[in-house]
Amino acid sequence: MTMDLLDLQKLLQNFGVLISFSGRFTQEIIEELGGAVKKYLETEATSQNDTYNVFAVFIEQTQNIKNYSSLQSSSLAGERIANSGIVAIGKSEEGYFVSSGNLVATGDVALLAARLDEIASLDKTGLKKLYKEQLKKEIPPGCSGAGLGLIDMARRASKPLHYSVVPLDETISFFTLKAYV
Repeated sequence: MTMDLLDLQKLLQNFGVLISFSGRFTQEIIEELGGAVKKYLETEATSQNDTYNVFAVFIEQTQNIKNYSSLQSSSLAGERIANSGIVAIGKSEEGYFVSSGNLVATGDVALLAARLDEIASLDKTGLKKLYKEQLKKEIPPGCSGAGLGLIDMARRASKPLHYSVVPLDETISFFTLKAYV
């Protein structure tokens, strides 16, 4: 086991990962990790703006995983989805990144991909306009938010959000989202 952890640590370092968590996201875990992320970035001599943006993107990504898990709790794959979350914060030549992933129902992929493709096609001005339009819309029943999270992440990011989807079977896929700040 020790060698496995050493190998894992080297792998994470090779990818520039500074902080990571894998497992079920609860509000308490998100808050604790958020505090640790803030403290870590403050000791890294990161600008206050970068610290705030990394923290905000981290919170948004982990909240999205938690909220999606809650929505899927009564589905057949509910437990698998709830335990599938992962988030990593790292640094590369391109800047800080926040990357997250979780299982999603394959039937939800097309709508999510379309939304992300729309957001990725916009420049900063277009994102600001979309954000303001979204603020004016009513929140549909059964939704956990106003739909601003992905837009806000894109506004904070230094380049378009990147996502990938890996189908695992007919009903479940693994979704990954990465934002550079």
